[in-house]
Amino acid sequence: MHYQVVSFNYKRCDLDQREALAFTDDDEIRDFLRTLVHFDFMVEAFVINTCNRIEIVSASRDNFATFHAILGLLSRRTGVGFHELAQSAMRYEDEAAVEHLFSVVSSLDSLVIGEAQITGQVKQGFRLSYENGTAGRELNRVLSYAVKCAAEVRNATNISENPVSIASVAVAQAQELMNGSLAGMTGVVVGTGEMGRLAAKHLLRSGADVLLVSRTRETAEALAEELGENVRVGDFAKLKDYLNRYRLLFTATASPEPIITPGMLEEKALDRIWFDMAIPRDVAEMGECNVRLYRIDDLQAISKNNHALRQEQALRASEIVRRYKEEFFRWLQALSVEPVIKRMRLDIDRVVDEEVERVLRKGYLPPEYEANLRYAMKQAFDKYLHQPTRQLRAISKESEGSNAIDAVKRVFGIDTEDVDPRQYKVSIKDNE
Repeated sequence: MHYQVVSFNYKRCDLDQREALAFTDDDEIRDFLRTLVHFDFMVEAFVINTCNRIEIVSASRDNFATFHAILGLLSRRTGVGFHELAQSAMRYEDEAAVEHLFSVVSSLDSLVIGEAQITGQVKQGFRLSYENGTAGRELNRVLSYAVKCAAEVRNATNISENPVSIASVAVAQAQELMNGSLAGMTGVVVGTGEMGRLAAKHLLRSGADVLLVSRTRETAEALAEELGENVRVGDFAKLKDYLNRYRLLFTATASPEPIITPGMLEEKALDRIWFDMAIPRDVAEMGECNVRLYRIDDLQAISKNNHALRQEQALRASEIVRRYKEEFFRWLQALSVEPVIKRMRLDIDRVVDEEVERVLRKGYLPPEYEANLRYAMKQAFDKYLHQPTRQLRAISKESEGSNAIDAVKRVFGIDTEDVDPRQYKVSIKDNE
């Protein structure tokens, strides 16, 4: 079994390309995954789909074929050329893939280190695939360790103290542009998803009032009730009016097309500051107009000071990630080979019992020799299996080790599907 992550993220993939690659809804992800796992070399896959990254996490029998299948399907879906995608993709395999996923879930690979949303977003991506029947035991094992790793990173470092998100960076930038205070101002927040919710919360903490706007008024009203006073609900049909009345705009909807276009602006002496936190973009290219517009990638530079402040803790967190990666592969090694070895020894015990019973029943030896016979047979089998057992454990550490172990299972008729993996979480000594 091989693990692979094909990543298109803010480090190498620009906003236009991430926008083209982004999945617009869950049904689109489900269709993509069903097509992907239909290949005979694919076992499981799930998608991480956020404003800063589109990643396909997979377990397969062939990393090379999987990478090309993923790029081919993405190219066909988006119209972006195969070779262009290959240039932008960051490809991680096996141990590197596991370490990368642990880093992502621990928020060490985020545009803003320590941001609070990513763990839930990855879990949501896996859950969608699990319910779709395209992810299961293999990737659940990796994700379970990744979540534990993220929990230790949070507990052992202060990297997530005062949780940071793209929304908080946007509000902080607005505050800086307004000479350090948003008191008495109104921030228009379009979208009531997690990003909109966070933007509203940070605006309220900064002393601003919030005008919530959503296509679904009931959702906006529920969020306004949750957030408390100083929050009003606007009418989506009046969005144009709000754009020409208020200076601050924070938008993060799931619309596949821009909801704000140049034609919506009126000529006014209003110095507008807008933050488009959506992918695909909510705000079209505005041309020459009186708007200071910040998009997702603009916030990367703004967050550099935060990044520098967290570097020491990030290094410590990276050590935790590496330790969890090593522990995961030790456990995986134990999980692949130890049940096989245990089942072989249980089969030997059964064979010894049957043969001792047969020898005594046939009268080949008197009953008083039973203990000695049983001991001699056990010793002979143990001595014979000692070297194969060591070899199996050594082979299990190799990249193709699972194929050899599967062959042993087929030859000896060993089934380990009912094994409880929790009993193999303790590291196994190499030379036992």
